[in-house]
Amino acid sequence: MDMAMTLEVIPLPVSDVDRARDFYRDRAGFHVDIDQEVMPGLRIVQLTPPGSGCSIALGDGIWEMTPGPRPAPGSYQGLQLCVADVEAAHAELAGRGLDVSEPVRYAPSDGATFFYFKDPDGNGWAVQEYRRRATQPLHKALADLAARHGTG
Repeated sequence: MDMAMTLEVIPLPVSDVDRARDFYRDRAGFHVDIDQEVMPGLRIVQLTPPGSGCSIALGDGIWEMTPGPRPAPGSYQGLQLCVADVEAAHAELAGRGLDVSEPVRYAPSDGATFFYFKDPDGNGWAVQEYRRRATQPLHKALADLAARHGTG
């Protein structure tokens, strides 16, 4: 039996936790789940995009607890959010004052339309349209895909 694993938190390298929190809350529309000192000297700010099962975590102390090199603020690129309606998402985020690129349709298939933005440090995000998400959650779509390809 396979053990269930879910990706739920991605630490994000930023230079100013308060500035990043305000950006993700006010411009990107993420919900602030936690903003507290969780142990002496370790403040964590965790934010979740609306409807997501995965959050981002901000905090200098995060990197002290993680083995390996500390990533530079702004060094993450290709973080991806998925939406059922790219035009509506674009309008909402632009209306919040977020500097977003125009949507680009790379191919006619579902999942091939994107727009992009960066946080104040330069971490790069893509917003991808998956119209199918309006009726089928990601975990169900991936399970169906794996079953069809014999990888599940």
